[in-house]
Amino acid sequence: MAKAANQPLFPLPFLVIFLIFSMISGFGITLSEAVNNTRYFKWEVEYMFWSPDCVENLVMGINGQFPGPTIRANVGDTIIVELVNKLFTEGVVIHWHGILQRETPWADGTASISQCAINPGETFIYQFKADKPGTYFYHGHLGMQRSAGLYGSLIIDPEEGKKEPFHYDEEINLLLSDWWHKSAHKQEVGLSSSPMRWIGEPETILINGRGQISCSIAAKYNKNLEQCKLKGGEQCAPFILQVKPKKTYRIRIASTTSLSALNLAIGNHQLLVVEADGNYVEPFVTSDIDIYSGESYSVLITTNQDPAQNYWVSVGVRGRLPKTPPALTLLNYLPNSVAKLPVSPPPETPNWEDYARSKNFTYRILAAMGSPNPPIKFNRRIFLLNTQNRMNGGFTKWAINNVSLSLPSTPYLGAIKIGLNNTFNQNPPPETFSEDYDIFNPPPNPNTITDNGVYMFNLGETVDVILQNANTLNDKHSEIHPWHLHGHDFWVLGYGEGKFSAAVDEKKLNLKNPPLRNTVVIFPYGWTAIRFVADNPGVWAFHCHIEPHLHMGMGVIFAEGVHKVGTIPTKALACGGTAKVLINNPTQKP
Repeated sequence: MAKAANQPLFPLPFLVIFLIFSMISGFGITLSEAVNNTRYFKWEVEYMFWSPDCVENLVMGINGQFPGPTIRANVGDTIIVELVNKLFTEGVVIHWHGILQRETPWADGTASISQCAINPGETFIYQFKADKPGTYFYHGHLGMQRSAGLYGSLIIDPEEGKKEPFHYDEEINLLLSDWWHKSAHKQEVGLSSSPMRWIGEPETILINGRGQISCSIAAKYNKNLEQCKLKGGEQCAPFILQVKPKKTYRIRIASTTSLSALNLAIGNHQLLVVEADGNYVEPFVTSDIDIYSGESYSVLITTNQDPAQNYWVSVGVRGRLPKTPPALTLLNYLPNSVAKLPVSPPPETPNWEDYARSKNFTYRILAAMGSPNPPIKFNRRIFLLNTQNRMNGGFTKWAINNVSLSLPSTPYLGAIKIGLNNTFNQNPPPETFSEDYDIFNPPPNPNTITDNGVYMFNLGETVDVILQNANTLNDKHSEIHPWHLHGHDFWVLGYGEGKFSAAVDEKKLNLKNPPLRNTVVIFPYGWTAIRFVADNPGVWAFHCHIEPHLHMGMGVIFAEGVHKVGTIPTKALACGGTAKVLINNPTQKP
C-alpha cells in the first residue's frame, strides 16, 4: 500500500464529495522515489511452480514473482526494461497496456506486429516514455501467455510537483485475473483443433494473483464449503485491503482477465469512479462496478463505516454463466484482526445476464470537465462486424467482416518501413459488411478465410470505427467483447441496440463529453462507435481482449505514418523477411 501526501480530509458526506470533485480540483500525491527521470528494470521471465489458488501449478513469472513486479513512474520518465527470456522452448514479448508509445512503436510489445518474439536465451531492451498519468498494466502478447500468468501492474503518477484533480489519503492497487488449472499450451491446442475444444470457465478469480479453490473465507454462509484455514504465508492467502477509519482511499482496479467480465463490490461502501483507462471521468457514485478485460478504473472510498467491523470485497463473473465462484477478500479496518469476519454475507454479484444493469453503469462513464473534445467530423469510417465462423469444415474462428486475423512471420512495422511487400497481403481488409446481414441469427454461410491485410490510414486522419456485434454459431446467442486499441486513446461516441443505422443513430452520437478510453465493450446484438485521430506513426493492433477470441482471429491491424518512424532497434526485426534484409545489408538502418 502506497502512502499518499498528508492532506486534511474533506469533512463531507460521500455524495457531497461527488459534487465537489466535479467542480474543483483537490489535492494530490506524487510517489516517486527516484532521483532522476529514468526507471531501469532487469527482468527474467521463466516458468515456476506456484499455487495461485492453493493448487500448485506452473505459472509464468518475472524475477521469481507472480504477478510480475509493479512498475511505478512519473509522467515524462523514461522506462527501461531489460527483458531476459529464460523460457526453454518459446519466445516472449511484453505489451505495456495503455502506454501510447509515441516515437517508440517498436516497444509496443506485440509479436509479429511491432517486433519479433524474443527467443529463448535472448535479451531485448524496451525503452519508452511514461506519457500520461493513470492506472495501467503489462502482459504477454504472444500466444496465450497472459493466460499463463505473464502480467503485472504499471502505474504512472503525474509529473513531479503536479497534483491529481481529486484528494485521497492512501491508495490500494488491485490487479484482477482469472486462472485455469489447464495449461495455456493445452488451451491453445484445444482452440486450434478440429473440432475446437473450448477452454471452459476458469477455476478461480484472482485478486493480485491470489484466490482460493479448495476453501472459502466465507464458508459460514454456505454449508457446502470448507472454511479456509490459511495463516497468511501461503501463496494463495487472500490479499487483504488494510485501511484506517475516516480516511479516503484511491483503489486502482485493472483487469487482465483472459476471459471473464467481472463485477466488484465492497460491502457497506459506495464507490466514487474518477478514472477510466488513464483518463479522468466525471465522478459518479455507484455501489459496484463492472470491469471487462483490458479496462482499468480508479475509485475513491471513504472508510466511514463502523470501525469495529471488517467488510467483504467481492469480485464475481458477469456476462457469462458463472461457473467460477466469486473471489473474496476483506476490507480490514485497522486495528481489527483479519480473523474477524464481517457480520453480513458478501455482496451478491448481479445476475450474469442483466445487461441492462451493465449498460447503465457503462453509459454513466463520461469525460471529466476540461477533457479534450473529439473532432466534429470524421474523414473515414469503417464498420467491423464481429462473427463466429467455421473454416475448412471443422475449425472454429472469430472473424471481422468475414476475415480471421492470422499474423505473418515478419513484423508489420519493419516490413512496411523497409518496403517488403511480399510479407503480408497488400490488399486491405473489407471496410464494411453486407447491408442485408442478419445480426440476430447464425450466419447462413459460416465459412471464413484467414488473412493478414492492414487498414492503412493517412497521418492525422480522423477515423470512426463502428463495432457491430452479431449472433454466434449458436442460435439466440451473442457475446460481450471488450476491444482494445494499441497506440491510441479513442473517444467512445455511443452505444446502441441492433444494427447501426447512420440515418437513425448518427444523431445519437455524443460529441459533447465522450469518454477517452483504450478499451471499450460491445454488448450482445449491439454496436459501439468510437473515434480516434491517426496521429501516432506506427502499426497498431485493434482486437478483442478476450485471450481465446484473439487466438481464434478476432482482431485487425491499423497502420499510419510508418515512413515517419525513427530508427527501429535491429533486435526488434531479427526474424522473417526483415532479418534477411539486415543480413544482406548490415549497414541498412530500418
